[in-house]
Amino acid sequence: MNFSPQSLEDQIKSSARALVIGVGGGGDVVGALAVGRFLEFCDVEFILGGLSWERSVIDPLPGPRMLSEVENVRVLHPYAWMANPQSQTHTGVFFAESKMAAALGQEILLVDINGGVKGAVEGLEIALKEFEADLLVGLDVGGDSLAQGGEPGLRSPLADAIMLAAFAEIERRRHRTLWGVFGYGSDGELTVDEIELALNKLAAAGALLGAWSLTRKVAAELEEVIKTVPTEASAIPVQCFHGAWGESKIRSGQRSVKLTPLTALTFFLSTTALYETLSRPAQAVRGSATLEEANDALHAIGINTELDLERERYRTTQSR
Repeated sequence: MNFSPQSLEDQIKSSARALVIGVGGGGDVVGALAVGRFLEFCDVEFILGGLSWERSVIDPLPGPRMLSEVENVRVLHPYAWMANPQSQTHTGVFFAESKMAAALGQEILLVDINGGVKGAVEGLEIALKEFEADLLVGLDVGGDSLAQGGEPGLRSPLADAIMLAAFAEIERRRHRTLWGVFGYGSDGELTVDEIELALNKLAAAGALLGAWSLTRKVAAELEEVIKTVPTEASAIPVQCFHGAWGESKIRSGQRSVKLTPLTALTFFLSTTALYETLSRPAQAVRGSATLEEANDALHAIGINTELDLERERYRTTQSR
């Protein structure tokens, strides 16, 4: 199937305000800021967002937090809330978005995916209406949203699958969407070769809309933000922009990342084309109305998830 989506320039020129969401949780909101600055350069206002799901080194409780587990948020919808610098869980964990709110001096959207694809769609549509946004942008740091499910290094497919399926559904409802991949393997999950092969397939299908690199100004801003918003994957592109090269270890030495100037790029893709031509995980979770349904749907096609890893880690910690 060959897609002919609107060109990147036309999509941006047709937009006045964008909602830019870091779709993988945690530090993905830092990568989302880079895309937000690109849109701002193109005269498009932006509101930043991310997921209520921190990595287990930040929040040891498995899975994303739900509304009943947090405080100091402004509720737009049960699955969409605005974070400020005081937004935290009842156990005292501050979200990356809370720290981003402090860094930028503005509220940041938190999306809760405990409602599966259905809940994410409902929350995002309310947020789009609240901010009168005419463009919804999903930003994946590292590129694991390009996975088909069989890649041996894949560790966190669940959040990306839910969000990609939600974005595809929102686009079906005639909202304009874009999907971005920032950091070219910087999370140590998919290899550079696997990402390039996926991008090649998408390009052949007419789904590759363009690319943009970090600039000195944006890299400098991200460098400052990273001092207070913890992230490994979103920091790698900044390091590469400044000339880092070779191999590096992340996640306490458990994963290896290839450092290359290409890591500073963001690739923009057609959401629908990515969903329909490549993403078995997103297609599998499409009908989910809870996180468990989505997780079970991935198990059914032989994929383990970050939720499984977090639960096992938590059980091991509690049994000591």
